[in-house]
Amino acid sequence: MAQIPTYVTAVPNGTEKGLYMAVDLGGTNFRVCSIELNGDSTFKLQQTKVKVPQSLQKAKTAKELFSFLAKQVELFLQQHHGDHYEGVKRKVKAAGRDAIEEEEIFHMGFTFSFPVHQIGINRGLLMRWTKGYDIPDALGKDICALLQAEIDALHLPVRITALINDTVGTLMARSYTSPGKTSTLLGAIFGTGTNGAYVEQLSRLTKLSANKEADYDASTGDMIVNTEWGSFDNALATLPTTRFDRELDTESVNPGMQLFEKRVSGMFLGEILRRALLALHQEDTGLFSGQTELHSTARVAPDAPLFTPFALDSALLSTAAGDSSPSLALTRQSLERDLGVEGTSVGAARAVQRVAGAVGRRAARLAAVAIGAIAIHSGRLETDEIVDVGVDGSLVEFYPGFEERMREVWLALEGIGEREGKIRVGIAKDGSGVGAALGALVARGASAPGEE
Repeated sequence: MAQIPTYVTAVPNGTEKGLYMAVDLGGTNFRVCSIELNGDSTFKLQQTKVKVPQSLQKAKTAKELFSFLAKQVELFLQQHHGDHYEGVKRKVKAAGRDAIEEEEIFHMGFTFSFPVHQIGINRGLLMRWTKGYDIPDALGKDICALLQAEIDALHLPVRITALINDTVGTLMARSYTSPGKTSTLLGAIFGTGTNGAYVEQLSRLTKLSANKEADYDASTGDMIVNTEWGSFDNALATLPTTRFDRELDTESVNPGMQLFEKRVSGMFLGEILRRALLALHQEDTGLFSGQTELHSTARVAPDAPLFTPFALDSALLSTAAGDSSPSLALTRQSLERDLGVEGTSVGAARAVQRVAGAVGRRAARLAAVAIGAIAIHSGRLETDEIVDVGVDGSLVEFYPGFEERMREVWLALEGIGEREGKIRVGIAKDGSGVGAALGALVARGASAPGEE
């Protein structure tokens, strides 16, 4: 795995107070947030979201895009923090920028969902654009510095103090809101994609000693590491593989890459299921054609989504897993709506439920191995009463029994076993907003505004 140092060297504990900002450029939309931390694991969130014009996604210069982003920050301050913003603006106009006191500055976390080479807590060089963006002028440049320059040009009382990805944000958000005094070890996402970030001892991070540009606070002795576990075992030395996995990978946009993710995340589970059901329909069982003892009376049009690659998302898996009715009515309705299979018999629907269950069960087991390996590696199962894990994503939130299936694996894993009850899993929402703001707090240091 890539095991990327994030330069974030502490996590919050829920007692922090103050007002922090976050911005999130995830693709089509740009979000601006302010988060008021109450010091009791609760917070108040205000936010706005705007669509980035396509012309700016392929602008000739980086300045065009980042000046637009800075302008949204200004509009947000005017709308939600107008009195403070106008007061600081008057002070700058009268006595210059140096007249602003530290407590009058908004410290901001920046969630930037494009590949960067991070060299500091608020420094990251853009490696390449994805998601339809193409601005060659920005390549190799520090994206925090690009945004900060445009913020400064507008004389805004805002300083970017942390560059955060969504997985690190999940860890930060969970650590602030988790019950008790136990800090969170791991933040994990199991949704459209999958990834995890965890707290590691600095003494174990050999990459930092080899990086002369590295700039970080070593006083805590820890640093959050972005595992990028979605690309685990691309050589397929250990991952379970079926013909459907191989076919999916071949027809994906990145063959041979992200092979762990292609067995775990919501973007791909529906396609694995679709391919398995299509094989059962076309080959020797006649799942939807009434040629077997299933006695299906189903009808499938030639242009039905059943025959269309990547036409099915993971919702059908959740529906089938939670359908306990004798007639499996919800599963049959989902088959008609999502795959274009009309009139499915109860027997055929039950077969679909079994196949969907196998796909979902494997995903949960692999997810459990990722979390379990980090829990064992950390040593906290020996030292802590609770090993806290923050998770986000549609699979953990909506797939019935996902956590229970993970716990079955932890119980069987050497190194965890009967201690699986020590692993506490909690939903951590909005890592790209709340988590990024908390990253700004941690990056600023222990003395947050409002703290005594």
